[in-house]
Amino acid sequence: MTNTEEYDDPILYDKENEAYLPELPLLVKWAEKSNGTIIDIACGTGRVTIPLAKRGYNLIGIDVHKGMLDEAKKKSAALDLSIEWKEQDCTNFHLEMKSKFIFSVGNSFQHFLTNEAQDGLLSSVNKHLEMDGVFIFGTRFPSADELLQPSTEEYWRTYTDQDTGDIVDVYTISNYDSLNQIQHYTTIRKYKNTDRQIVNEKRTNISLRYVYPKEIERMLKMHGFEIVNKYRDWDENPLTNDSYQMIYVCRKVG
Repeated sequence: MTNTEEYDDPILYDKENEAYLPELPLLVKWAEKSNGTIIDIACGTGRVTIPLAKRGYNLIGIDVHKGMLDEAKKKSAALDLSIEWKEQDCTNFHLEMKSKFIFSVGNSFQHFLTNEAQDGLLSSVNKHLEMDGVFIFGTRFPSADELLQPSTEEYWRTYTDQDTGDIVDVYTISNYDSLNQIQHYTTIRKYKNTDRQIVNEKRTNISLRYVYPKEIERMLKMHGFEIVNKYRDWDENPLTNDSYQMIYVCRKVG
């Protein structure tokens, strides 16, 4: 199981996500404190990589998905941005350099489904960070509301496809595997014409790992990081019991 079905249509991914950039102010804040090349882990189509590069920072984007990277390359080339794109497994990536700042956004941490995959990611990040370098990442908070979503079709959101004019109603079906802390999602997109008639339907599947705050604290310490800050969102509000996300700012100390 490759768990990449949700990303096999990079154009659709950008239609639904490209304009969403809540992470950018916090990342810019830390980018200003570092110098040298910044590494974006699981960069996808460059949703955040490209806006940072447009601000003058040097970026390397790493992702395992060739289709997403190909789209990232097209977009950066069209903007004449010099970004280095690397098709590598983020649990065991190799670059001939170290960075003072590495980040992973879009809840990408949840795509590392096993303890071994999480360990591989954090170990690789540590190897490529300079001492006292900063690693920032986010993941969804494992609240009861988040985990115990209905296993029946549930409405999520609606948007308009700017290319076709179709109205897209998005639904999800969720099944949580408690033993493995993995939520299995099916996303259903129902495309409707201007008469509200369904003209197409697309289903994609993805599995996401949920981790608890104490797990993350232990993992980070084990891999040579100290937590500088933890937030409930990218606006730096403090983490609480009713959080939707957990944002960690970490420093390499070992």
